[in-house]
Amino acid sequence: MTQGRTIALLGVSLLSLVAQTAYAQTATSSPTQQGQTEDQVAQTAPTAGAATTGDEGNDIIVTGTRTEGRTRLDSVSPVDVLSGASLQRQGTTELASALAAVAPSIDFPRPSANDATDAIRPATLRGLSPDQTLVLINGIRGHTSANLNTNGTVGRGSAAVDLNTIPTVALDRIEVLRDGASAQYGSDAIAGVVNLRLREARSGGGASVTYGFYNTQVDTAANSRHVNGEPVVTASAWQGIGFGSDGFITVSGEYTKRQPTNRADIDRRVTPNRITGRYGDPEVEQFTGFVNAGTSLTDNLSLYAFGGYQDRDTRGAAFPRNANASTTLAGYPNGFLPIINTKTKDINSAVGLRGDFGGYNVDLSFSYGRNTVDFRTLNSANYAYGAATPKNFYDGQVAYDQYVAGLDVTRKFDVFQSLNVAFGIEGRREGYKISPGEQASYGYPTTGAVAGASPGAQGFGGFSPANATKRDRHSGSIYLDVEAQVTDKLLIGLAGRGEDYSDFGSTATGKVSARYDVTDWFALRGTASTGFRAPSLQQQYFTQIASVVTNGVPILTGTFPSVSKVGTALGGLPLEPEKSTNLSVGTVIRAGGFDLTIDAYRIHIRNQIGLSENIQASASPQVAALLSPYNVSAARFFINGLASTTKGIDAVAHYRLRTESAGSFDFTLAGNVNTIEVTRVPTSTATLNPAPTLFARSRILTLEEGTPGEKVTGTIDWSLDQLGALARVTYYGNVNQPGTTPAADVLTGNRAITDLELRYTARKGAQIGLGVSNLFDVYPRATPIANNSTGVLGFPYFSPFGFNGRYVYARAGLNW
Repeated sequence: MTQGRTIALLGVSLLSLVAQTAYAQTATSSPTQQGQTEDQVAQTAPTAGAATTGDEGNDIIVTGTRTEGRTRLDSVSPVDVLSGASLQRQGTTELASALAAVAPSIDFPRPSANDATDAIRPATLRGLSPDQTLVLINGIRGHTSANLNTNGTVGRGSAAVDLNTIPTVALDRIEVLRDGASAQYGSDAIAGVVNLRLREARSGGGASVTYGFYNTQVDTAANSRHVNGEPVVTASAWQGIGFGSDGFITVSGEYTKRQPTNRADIDRRVTPNRITGRYGDPEVEQFTGFVNAGTSLTDNLSLYAFGGYQDRDTRGAAFPRNANASTTLAGYPNGFLPIINTKTKDINSAVGLRGDFGGYNVDLSFSYGRNTVDFRTLNSANYAYGAATPKNFYDGQVAYDQYVAGLDVTRKFDVFQSLNVAFGIEGRREGYKISPGEQASYGYPTTGAVAGASPGAQGFGGFSPANATKRDRHSGSIYLDVEAQVTDKLLIGLAGRGEDYSDFGSTATGKVSARYDVTDWFALRGTASTGFRAPSLQQQYFTQIASVVTNGVPILTGTFPSVSKVGTALGGLPLEPEKSTNLSVGTVIRAGGFDLTIDAYRIHIRNQIGLSENIQASASPQVAALLSPYNVSAARFFINGLASTTKGIDAVAHYRLRTESAGSFDFTLAGNVNTIEVTRVPTSTATLNPAPTLFARSRILTLEEGTPGEKVTGTIDWSLDQLGALARVTYYGNVNQPGTTPAADVLTGNRAITDLELRYTARKGAQIGLGVSNLFDVYPRATPIANNSTGVLGFPYFSPFGFNGRYVYARAGLNW
């Protein structure tokens, strides 16, 4: 057993001991039995990471259940409720980073030198693929990014929801359902569901500015230097507006300007040795605005709507091009550093009606989401153009949009103690498009091409007309979700869902859940479910083909759709949905100001989709013969057939201590222990048996060891009147950034990150916060010189806490 796992399991054992101690020191009756109503209990229940009862708000959940009034500790499945306050009491203003800091089962690595993945970074839940977690906004399905991660990062081959398109200032809270929920919500909910709940306010408002910078000692394998700077500025504001008897409009906005960070090592290929690369967070400038609104139209009918827009300009660096004959001819006698510029525009919107009709609660909604990513390569060259090369290139655009219409109906019946029945239908239309860039970004000049030079912008070649695609699909679903409170102690839930897709056909999923309250302070719960994830349009149709003329003949290489002529020749087939079986069992303990949940789970995924390695024509005469008619030298495509089993334990404990003189203390200890084993790897295709290696060692180990097997977070949050302080320590288990051989693996090591914040917070008036993230300036292990030939990769980009070092920040604002 590893040291990290020992620490994590010891933490779980200590939580159980604390539970028994807390129970022994408190009365056995629940708060409800002590004369409080269910709503009053919810008002005093904790929200993970919050500091005070006022910040915690109402702990009634809407994720994982369609029964009104269900609280986090009364639920059948584990649900984390994270307050907007806990997300904002951090140095980072990125939602995904803030969420990962307070939710132990969520990780947010910060890849660099990986094209658009630097700008659109995916988060993971329970170590699974980013696209195996469903994201909702106010309970409505969110849309994925148009970008497909095709490089060697965590989440390779996925197109996931970009959480950072939602500003934390727009959020009231987040609910994280850590359980399979495809039968309740549809595709993607294999690992769980993240429900972003927008702020609702009829009055009040606030504005703040956060300024931070890095003060860190950077010790790479071959260099040591001190960095003081690389600032980040975020300005945000929100305002609640009331109208009518209950109408509200809440407007939120945020602006962020981030300077790039650089943690590259020295380049030993140049003389004198020096840093030639840029490796770290990209330069970012973004604007985000959100509006959330609602009002009653009649006594039984209300209208709601939300809309959000983000414009993000990100500039990350590719690998440096050191001086040579080609760079000199292109006008860079000293070499150059290509900059990959992505301009992302994102829209989230929804409108709906809900009301009570004859005892039936009806909710009719329509939503539209769109994400576009425009690519540019700056400070670069197309060597095929020689001295006539442009320096900046427009590389093309990827776009994804989604329409969703849904009808949800619920009704409570006087059967057993209560019976809640929910059913509904949903229709969805998705579209995906790739538009080509300018010719110089991908091809040769019309005349005067430099002999033997490869075409395309250095760093990121553009999309050619051969890559252009426009596809769409539609799907429909129907579901039934039943919860029965059979007795005072026994709760049973059943859910079933059927879906039909225009591209691959139909699928059905089911879920059964139960909870038994042994006593007022101790309950057992468990679920069993099946799930699925539909192959994304990005996986089905993404195309990125480069062309090189050899002896007057264009030779192609790149990523092809599995159903293209090239993909089919190599044995590619239409992609099918991934399927999962989820089992979980857990316990809930609560006594006085203490509560503890422990949940064990097993997730088996079959028919999993992966992006293959490049299949080279040189691999065998058979492959050469199959590719020859298409003048293709190498091709890769997406394949079904991987299988994996994930096992783990989540434990979350809170203890709330309220004193008259010393203030309020909230103690949180939360941990996740997680193992993933890939149990099946395809070795053949429809035409190649055996095939050349379809999934390399590094791809399999990325799935198994690319996220920490252990993560434990301990938080103490104190408040006294307007003063407050927060201390948090997060332990991360070792992560492997695998190479082609064991000698090429780069390990992050076991690390603990400490964050501190002091604050002054008036309910109306000044807001001041001073803090340090990564107080002790902890880094993952440096990338060894032997594994870093260019000197760019100073630290492993698989690191779950990044590799930027100590960050100092100040936040000043005003509430009214």
